[in-house]
Parts: sequence; C-alpha cells; structure tokens
Amino acid sequence: MSLRAARIESYDRPVQTLCRDCGHRPLAHAGACPACGSARVLGHAELHDLAIAHLDCDAFYAAIEKRDRPEIRDRPVIVGGRHRGVVAACCYIARGYGVRSAMPMFKALEACPDAVVIRPDMKKYAAVGREVRAMMLACTPLVEPLSIDEAFMDLSGTEALHRASAAATLALLARRVEEALAITVSVGLSYNKFLAKIASDLEKPRGFAVIGRKEARAFLADKPVGLLWGVGRAMQKRLSDDGITLIGELARLDEATLVARYGKIGTRLHQCARGEDDRPVDPARETKSVSSEITLDEDLTDAAALRPILWRLAETVARRMKKAELAGGGVTLKLKTADFRIITRARRLGAATQSADEMFRAAAPLLEREADGRAFRLIGIGAHDLSPAGETVQPDLFGTAAPAEDRIDRALDAVRERFGEDAIVKGRGFGTRLVRQGPSKVE
Repeated sequence: MSLRAARIESYDRPVQTLCRDCGHRPLAHAGACPACGSARVLGHAELHDLAIAHLDCDAFYAAIEKRDRPEIRDRPVIVGGRHRGVVAACCYIARGYGVRSAMPMFKALEACPDAVVIRPDMKKYAAVGREVRAMMLACTPLVEPLSIDEAFMDLSGTEALHRASAAATLALLARRVEEALAITVSVGLSYNKFLAKIASDLEKPRGFAVIGRKEARAFLADKPVGLLWGVGRAMQKRLSDDGITLIGELARLDEATLVARYGKIGTRLHQCARGEDDRPVDPARETKSVSSEITLDEDLTDAAALRPILWRLAETVARRMKKAELAGGGVTLKLKTADFRIITRARRLGAATQSADEMFRAAAPLLEREADGRAFRLIGIGAHDLSPAGETVQPDLFGTAAPAEDRIDRALDAVRERFGEDAIVKGRGFGTRLVRQGPSKVE
C-alpha cells in the first residue's frame, strides 16, 4: 500500500479529488481523470481544506541548463566547479549515481564519470527564480522566499478570488511554471509550514503531496528525528544518546521534560513532534546574512596570498548589501581546510556598515590567526546582524549623507555592473580573479 493510500484510508470523511492537469474534480479517486484522461489525480480527505504550501523547483540549476541545452537532456548533469569545487546542484539522473549537492566535485565525478559539468550561471538562475516568484505572487501576496528556488505560500482566503481551492490554484501554478519556463516544481500542501516543507519532498520531481491534520501524528511517528525543523547532527546525537531516534518517541514526552533536558529547543521539539507549528508565512521575513565565498584553484596556506581574495569577496558582499539597502553589524570569516573541515570566526563591528573596507579590516586579523600553516581550499566572508542601511550607516565628520569612501565605492560598483567584475580593481585586489567564486548568499 502506498503512503498516500495509507493516509487516505485512515479518514472517515469522503476523499476530495483534483486532476492536476485539467482541474476537474472526479467523483472517485480511482484510475484516470474522466475529463482529460490524465493519471495525475490527487485524492485526500482534506485536499480542498488546506492552504499552507511549500513550492520547490526540481533540481533547479540543472533543470535550467537542460532546458537551454536540449542535447544534454538525457545526460547526468552536475552544476559546479569542474576541478576543485563542490556540487552546487545536480539532476535526478546524476543523483541516481549517488551525486549530491555540496559533495566535493572529485567525489561526484568518481561516482558519475560521464556527467556533464557546467559552471553555475547565477544571473540566469536568479532571473528564472524571479519569474517563478512573480507567478507565486499572482496567486497570493503571502509568499515567504527561502532561497532562489523555493518559498512558502499561504493561500488562506484566496478561494473567492481564484474561484478555486488552494490545491487547485497550486496545481494551476505548477502547470503555468512548466509551460512558461520549461522547468518543473514540486508542491507540499498542509496546515503549517513545517509539514508543508516535508510534503514537498515526498514525491519529487513534479510532485504534489498532502499531509492533513488527522494523519500528521501517525505520519511523523516512524520518521527519524533529523526530519524535524532545527534538528541538525549535533542535536540528533544528543537525542540518540538519550535513546531517542524517532519522532514518535519524542511525541510521547511532555514539554517540561524536553525543556529541562534540552533547553529552549525542547519546546520546538515538543510542538513539531506533534505536527504543530504556529509560524506564519511572512513575506517580509528578515534577511539574516549576506555572504560570498570562493573555492580556490589550489590550496593556499599563506595569509598574504589569501588577503587579496578576501578583499574581493568583501567588495562583493558590500555591493550586495547596498543593493538590498542593508548594513551589517558583524562579520564572519569562513575557511575550509584541505581535508574539508569548515572553520568560522565572527567579530562584532562598532557600528553597522556597508563598507567593504570596514568588513575587510575586521576579518583580516581573523584570517591572520587561522593561517598557521594549514592549507585552505575555500575562503568566504559574510555580514550578519543586519539592519536597514538608512537607519545605521554613520555620516562622516561633516554630516554628509554618504562619506567620500562610500561615494567612491558606489561609483566603482556602477562600473563593474556595466563592464563586469574585473573591469576595475582596487589595489588590495590586484592579481586576483574570482573565477571559481561561489554564489553570493542573502539568507
């Protein structure tokens, strides 16, 4: 019996249905749609009562590359650095060979030596992501982006506007994305964000899965605790050491016990284990960090060789923050050693800033302390503790709204925007080209 069938049969109420291809609501969830003949018929007792969704583009980067290069449509495709980088994304064919995102490229090519490797084109992916986002916003203003290719949606109250349930609107949205952009998406539908995100992974690619209120506890019971929101490897180990590996085992413990043992996260564990999540879909979700990193062409041990690269990355982060009208109150340095161990070091700033120079001056001493002879294959810098730039960036001694250095930086940014990243370089960046730069992140 399939997972979906098991869920449906646990209900006393009639199954609600929907054809994902034509929108028809068959009287029974069996066989093909009587209106169009499609086999993609959804059936669930709460299908037309749920309104919280998670939409996730399928193998986004790789799907766009296959769309634009039909000759590789049936080939395993990996998006990332060819020589020393990591896998940024891969298609489902490559995943069948064991390739995964964030895997070192040399391991990915050992697993799938015939893969087509393509360098990331973030501008192209961002443009497609914006088109998908615009289609979401046409369905509801309550869209909370999580990344370039996924977002939560709250379609509560939109039934009268669209003359369709949330499920029907989402099915139509998925078809529109596929027809207009030639990529596919998977949809998870539930009554809260936690379960909607889980549902979107159940039937990828081109999936549409539903988790309702009545089945949630039973659905979660035999799942590993790592499925819970916020439970990473360290917390999984703590729970395992206490004999807890399944969500159902957590659900049997009361909140007071979990808080006493694990602190504040105990409340979250208690709620999620019971299928509860009261977080709203927030279209104005606060940006927490802006960062940029690069996988180096060869391992570097010398701080003097790493400093110019750090400077260029700081310039990239500063440019991103100015576009987002944000300022950072802290700086984080990220390094990855030759044996793939990740090191992060952070420092608070005296005042929030958008200045590449201030971020670099804060991060450079952190780099000096870590560059003790170890070989590094990756370096990155990020700004955190973000706030609106207009409220925090300090004026100069003469009360000018934009200090002279800031005006110069903005002029340089304009030149690079028009003529490319390497069109003009400050002295600190001479001799560096960020040819293997990872995507800048706004999270």
